Amino acid sequence: MSKYTTQFKLSVVQQYLTVQAGLKTIAKQHGIEQAMFRRWVRSFRQHGESGLAPKYSHYNAAFKLSVLQHMWDNHLSQQETNAYFDIRSPTCLNQWSAQYDAGGMAALEPAPKGRKKSPMPIAENNTAPLPIDDETRSREELIAENKRLRLEVAYIKKYNALVQAKAQSAQQKP
Repeated sequence: MSKYTTQFKLSVVQQYLTVQAGLKTIAKQHGIEQAMFRRWVRSFRQHGESGLAPKYSHYNAAFKLSVLQHMWDNHLSQQETNAYFDIRSPTCLNQWSAQYDAGGMAALEPAPKGRKKSPMPIAENNTAPLPIDDETRSREELIAENKRLRLEVAYIKKYNALVQAKAQSAQQKP
């Protein structure tokens, strides 16, 4: 959501263009940053009222590259290029240029949204069904089961000890 309404931007820009007061004076009078006000004026001159309206755009890699190419070919500043192509973010071109320098056309592709998908970790299945007959099981399987059962018992004992300690400390508090 924009901090300033389109109507406010339009009235301030028209005041600047008709009254011929200085940019600094009008920006200070309305409590607006000079750089932002300068962007409004440039955008209004280039695109009219629609240049002041909110705009939410997503750009593909081909468009980004064509904008950068236009800027480089015509020796335009980033501000002039932003106004020409009606790009509202003052830092977009700087980011696009850095991305292009780092990775070429592929780096200009929009990044996928959300978390990266990673394969599900393969968990060890300790509770796999075991053969019913203990004589048919190998020694290693029996040792592994014994170790797992000892860990379960130790875990339960530790949990019960913590619960009892908490209960005793609660009784001693009052």
